[in-house]
Amino acid sequence: MHLDNGILLLVGGTLPERPDANLRTTVVQRIRLEIVSGKAGPGMVLSVPALAKALGVSTTPVREALLELVRNGLLEPMKNRGFRVLPVSADDLNDLARMRVHLEALAVSSIQLERFGDGTRLRGLAQAIADAARQGDVQGYVTNDRTFHYELISLAGSRYLTEMIMYLRDNMRIYGLESEVGRVQQRRSVDEHFELVDLLSRGERAGAAELISQHIRGWVSVVSSNAPLMRDEAKARE
Repeated sequence: MHLDNGILLLVGGTLPERPDANLRTTVVQRIRLEIVSGKAGPGMVLSVPALAKALGVSTTPVREALLELVRNGLLEPMKNRGFRVLPVSADDLNDLARMRVHLEALAVSSIQLERFGDGTRLRGLAQAIADAARQGDVQGYVTNDRTFHYELISLAGSRYLTEMIMYLRDNMRIYGLESEVGRVQQRRSVDEHFELVDLLSRGERAGAAELISQHIRGWVSVVSSNAPLMRDEAKARE
């Protein structure tokens, strides 16, 4: 990612051609990653034409993706300017984390063990997260981590619970991911992902629910300590 007159431009190659619905989903994922990881900080303005050019796609899927992120509470439209990344207060971050702890623990404690199987899929994702953390691949870490948690809570068999948790997760932000304390937390989280799979493999849902609560809370101090820095950046852009 680099900035040009305050406009976010994503780097890493253009997107492959694919059906419009899948392309829009891919664009949403790419932009959400920048926002949730804190790379696109509060107050940053995203331009449809600039993003379309950087991604090598037409403006239609980009505009649709940005409007979806508006509905998800991550952006707000700005007349004749583009879309601005919304700031989030420390109180809001704590509230989101508290709600996510309760709901994700509920989902894990409700996992249908017959659907869990031997945990091969989750172990593979846990390994992908570990590899990304070791290589310093932030995009790979965040992407695989989101998929891991989605796959995990989906095993509870409740679409609405899964949607609520993912909404909370996507609005939490992961400020400080690349700070020293953030890198320490990444390494701790890597071990916890494997431990979660091991607990569920033994049918220990209560233990897994306790660990997922600890797992989420581990990021709260990292995020909260870096949120003031992000707010300062937002003020500088106003």
